[in-house]
Amino acid sequence: MILRAFFMALILTQAALAARAEVLIFAAASLKEPIDQIAEQFDDVVVSYGGSGTLARQVTLGAPADIVLLANTEWMDVLVAGGHVEADSVVNLASNRLVLIGPQGTIPLNLEPDALRNAIGNGRFAVGLTEAVPAGIYAKEALQHLDLWEAIQDRLAEVDNVRAALTLVARGQTPLGIVYRTDTRISDDVAEVAVFPLNSHRPIQYLGALTDDRNDEARMVLDVLTGVQGQAIFAASGFLPPTGNAK
Repeated sequence: MILRAFFMALILTQAALAARAEVLIFAAASLKEPIDQIAEQFDDVVVSYGGSGTLARQVTLGAPADIVLLANTEWMDVLVAGGHVEADSVVNLASNRLVLIGPQGTIPLNLEPDALRNAIGNGRFAVGLTEAVPAGIYAKEALQHLDLWEAIQDRLAEVDNVRAALTLVARGQTPLGIVYRTDTRISDDVAEVAVFPLNSHRPIQYLGALTDDRNDEARMVLDVLTGVQGQAIFAASGFLPPTGNAK
């Protein structure tokens, strides 16, 4: 009941934003840099950032988003199945790499149980929520694939989105964390200490969709995201080209 009330309060706030904008975008927190740049090109676009799971739940409860940009396919599938976004509008925007980070100055690590345990010591290991946040879901998959999950499962500090995990490491509150490679570009206080193999987790896919295909303004914005200019902005922010299919 408390959680539902929290989501409804967020929805009311977003409704106020929507009343002042022609296009309201809900976007995964890790997309902030490129989406901010693209949104600045329009006079009537407002962006609300958060964890993909949180945003998807808000949309299912009636939040007034026009465009939804999420960091994995599963949450988009939920929205499509529930009729909350237009299935034919779903597009693949970009991809990313999953990396292990530590505070600036941390030496590179081998992705082995003893190495991680020694580096963590008595501290915690920062990740997005492993059952809800895409970066956390990918992190759990990678750790399990590499037989590292059992070594650190009881040391996890699970947070609401990938940027919160980045902040914990940047502030020195945790000695290690898992984020997207693009997240490391926005902080001088963290160092990339290992890169997870591509085959250790499902492909990282950023998907976009319209909640109503009759909104011509929203469609134009989504077209910019997938067009040459939008893709150049994603690339300049460190994102990789789209991989796989959107559906």
